[in-house]
Amino acid sequence: MPSDSAKTTFIPSEFLTKAGVGRKIVELEPKETFFCQGNPADAIFYLQSGRAKLTVVSQNGREATISLLSVGDFAGEESLAAVPGLRLSTASAVNTCIALKITREEMSRTMNLEPIFADFFLKFMLTRSMRTQADLVDQLFNSSEKRLARILVLMAEFGKPGGREICIPPISQETLAEMIGTTRSRVSFFMNRFRRLGFIDYDDRIKVNKSLLNVVLLDQFPGHNSKRPETPTLENILKPIIPVR
Repeated sequence: MPSDSAKTTFIPSEFLTKAGVGRKIVELEPKETFFCQGNPADAIFYLQSGRAKLTVVSQNGREATISLLSVGDFAGEESLAAVPGLRLSTASAVNTCIALKITREEMSRTMNLEPIFADFFLKFMLTRSMRTQADLVDQLFNSSEKRLARILVLMAEFGKPGGREICIPPISQETLAEMIGTTRSRVSFFMNRFRRLGFIDYDDRIKVNKSLLNVVLLDQFPGHNSKRPETPTLENILKPIIPVR
């Protein structure tokens, strides 16, 4: 028999890319849903490719987009609550998505047996909590124009290796307006302004230039302080800029 020291090391990335007991790979076309608000929370999803979004609907039927998901994100973590409940939001594909669906039981079992995976998931949850807090502060203190700039920078994922311009997934001005708490006409006005200033370009796809980081990190429009921003990191991008009073 192999000794305990010969036991295979658990690798979270391998667990999250392969089907197995309590896990299956699912593929969704644009606008298809992973789960819907009010459904039983019985599984968690790990996004392997594509982009998705989380939306909520109020009692009077008003819908709002609360978050965009990218590769490496989990969705449906409310299924891990001590007492199983209902989905708090709807997760749907923005473009073609591939995800690993993990049952509540398998996710709980793996976290109990594999401390490495539990640590991996805890770090994700802490990062998401920081992002949620930053989003709230952004809504409270920043202008709708800067909120739009921050959303575009986050979608472009400038904290990761890439070129000077990055195409973001297709997204409507209505969805952007929902996310920053303003009207579609205001989003259209800001998008046109960003394009004139060279921050973005768009025909069939929106291209975000890294110069937009000046707006998010330094509140710098042309004519302001010409200081160049520091090398961007995802942590810096997530932090909203709070105006000094």
